[in-house]
Amino acid sequence: MRFWNQMINDESTSRPFIIPVFLPHAGCPHQCVFCNQTSITGTPRDILSVEKVETQIHEFLKYKRENRGPAQVAFYGGNFLGLEKDDIKGLLNVSIKFVKNNDIDTIRFSTRPDTINPDRLDILKDYPVSTIEIGAQSMDDRVLAEVKRGHLASDTQKAVALLKERRYETGIQMMVGLPGEDEESSLSTGHRIGELAPDFVRIYPAVVLKDSVLAKWYRNDTYRPWSLERSIAQVKKLYLLFKKKGIRVIRMGLQAAEDLDSGAAILAGPYHPAFGHMVHSEIFLDMAVAVMKVERISQDAAVLKVHPRSISKMRGLNNKNVDVLKKRFHIQSIQILPDPSISEDNLALEI
Repeated sequence: MRFWNQMINDESTSRPFIIPVFLPHAGCPHQCVFCNQTSITGTPRDILSVEKVETQIHEFLKYKRENRGPAQVAFYGGNFLGLEKDDIKGLLNVSIKFVKNNDIDTIRFSTRPDTINPDRLDILKDYPVSTIEIGAQSMDDRVLAEVKRGHLASDTQKAVALLKERRYETGIQMMVGLPGEDEESSLSTGHRIGELAPDFVRIYPAVVLKDSVLAKWYRNDTYRPWSLERSIAQVKKLYLLFKKKGIRVIRMGLQAAEDLDSGAAILAGPYHPAFGHMVHSEIFLDMAVAVMKVERISQDAAVLKVHPRSISKMRGLNNKNVDVLKKRFHIQSIQILPDPSISEDNLALEI
């Protein structure tokens, strides 16, 4: 058998049990052109009361199984360190009750890079905050200015340095297909993020959310979102770039939600509930093409073996990869067989 490996790792490995608390736009100094957190989360644009947060944590803990990883309360959707100090402490204090009861282990949140400074981080020193995600979105100052982000790439560099100095697990969020961005700019952002060596990254394709500034630009034809195919091709390059550098990619694409799936929140753009799966499938297709080229397949049938958990990635949505391989190599039949002895990031051609 001929093996092939493109460094795909299962994103679910040892991942924590996340209890999400959404704070749409809370702490944000303004609204970026691509943003409408209320549409994404379905949560009203205000700070949840500590009573609501406590109730929400209780509800989510009902779904935690005994064999799941460590539990984390996660504050998403706003600019956590941009909140008033009393609000920050209030949210942390309600969370720490569950830490003391051994219901959760740590706290994480996302925030803008320009609100990460020593004074703000000092607020956290008495709390079990383990993970901080930076909403960088781009490392191209021209793109950041065009989307009215309000910070520079250098702010992200400084923020990462501060978080590493204080030994926080550090994540960086980036977007693909922003106004003024092309593949070269996007890949440059990936390289610059890679140089910062965060612990993990999230990659989101830019979509046109209703009631966002981008929606106005879309309607007057000032902005055209990337196609799904173009976005998948670019995110695939970024995924492999980060994996080569040993940086985990914990999400690709927006989290599936009812409003997103129904189209109620999105006007246009490369949203798909299986976006990350489609990226993985493209990588498996590339691996299969490469190994079949090397072996110069000439028979009417071929057998590819993959780990059982990778079968759907190898097949692709609606068997797309199987159809592509049949057509490309003029093969009548391709079997995808499970083989637990093969790693999840590998495949083997039986010859």
